[in-house]
Amino acid sequence: MSKKRVVVTGMGIVSCFGNDVHAFYQKLLAGESGVGPISLFDCADYPTRFAAEVKDFDPGHYIDKKQARRVDRCISFSLVAGKRAMEMAKLFPEVPEHLDKSRCGVIIGSGIGGMSTFAENVQILNEKGHRKITPFLIPFILTNMGSGLLAMDVGFMGPNYSISTACATSNNCIIAAAEHIRNGEADVMVCGGSEAPLSPIGLAGFCALKALSTRNDAPADASRPWDKNRDGFVMAEGAGILVLESLEHAQKRNAPIFAEYLGGALSCDAHHMTDPRKDGAGISLCLNKALVDAGITADKVDYINAHATSTPAGDMCEITGCLDVFKQPERIVLNSTKSMIGHSLGAAGGLEAIAVIQAILTGMIHPNRNLEDAEDIPFQLPRTAMSRTVETAVSNSFGFGGHNSAVIFGRWRN
Repeated sequence: MSKKRVVVTGMGIVSCFGNDVHAFYQKLLAGESGVGPISLFDCADYPTRFAAEVKDFDPGHYIDKKQARRVDRCISFSLVAGKRAMEMAKLFPEVPEHLDKSRCGVIIGSGIGGMSTFAENVQILNEKGHRKITPFLIPFILTNMGSGLLAMDVGFMGPNYSISTACATSNNCIIAAAEHIRNGEADVMVCGGSEAPLSPIGLAGFCALKALSTRNDAPADASRPWDKNRDGFVMAEGAGILVLESLEHAQKRNAPIFAEYLGGALSCDAHHMTDPRKDGAGISLCLNKALVDAGITADKVDYINAHATSTPAGDMCEITGCLDVFKQPERIVLNSTKSMIGHSLGAAGGLEAIAVIQAILTGMIHPNRNLEDAEDIPFQLPRTAMSRTVETAVSNSFGFGGHNSAVIFGRWRN
């Protein structure tokens, strides 16, 4: 039985560049940075004191005011980005009456979940005792609650869960959602990732790993994938959510179609908790599987949105894996969205999938910011926005634990 075609009919974001997909991409094309000093809490004595924050976040009409005061920031991001994606797909605020909600689902993941809620209540426990713990502690730290609450708000009764694979989370969720549609189990899936790791404990944990840049004197210049002077990644927060739909279903309801999901794949390095394999073997395995799943060959890919976090080891391991698959790298444009918006961990793949789809739609690929002294890389590495017709694009995401993921989007053609 042939698999159904899957298209993207909606996109929603919460980011350091705001909550509007088009404004988000315009800032990327302009090479702006969303990185700056942390304002959410006092971190004056931390070795890293900057990140890509979501400033002045207001959930507006997307979340009930009472609920908005209670839920963890991670859940708020999921609900706002999810409903904005549904809005673009013409599924919100009024869910169409003819929609079969039993065949509509949600898979929104998070690498960490409600870390702030957990940390705050540990402090309350230590200072005031167990009777002062909020009854919402357990629900609001769960990674699946963004999916659950969104479904409750819109009545979607189809497949609903979360996946947590660190920084590969969003891609994992997108692939899983697409498979439900491909296999005829669902018509519509809302999918992606959300992360709100900017808390004292979150920052302290990554500082202890010595994974973060310490360019406190120049935060906007700190995230510099493939630059020889990179010194670590920049933490970020936000959410990136897609509405995926079977082509048949989308056309039947005259939904907007922005791109086609062609395929995706997963693999594991089986190597180390935090370090990637130097030979890139897990990455090349993942990419080859994704190409097979998409039914295309490597020479059809025009553009790769890399994982490229700005770490000394990780950036070049990814290049090694890509070069093993793409034998004509000089014809492929390669960039890193993280050079401008930092690394939002479990949400990164969702935000980057939206950047890829916007590149397909606009014919413009955003630059690599802060690439001043580049490593020897044979791919095209744009320093300014590049005009390029993108027919097929790959988006990579890799996570602690050796999790590798890649998704492939293409220009939609009827």
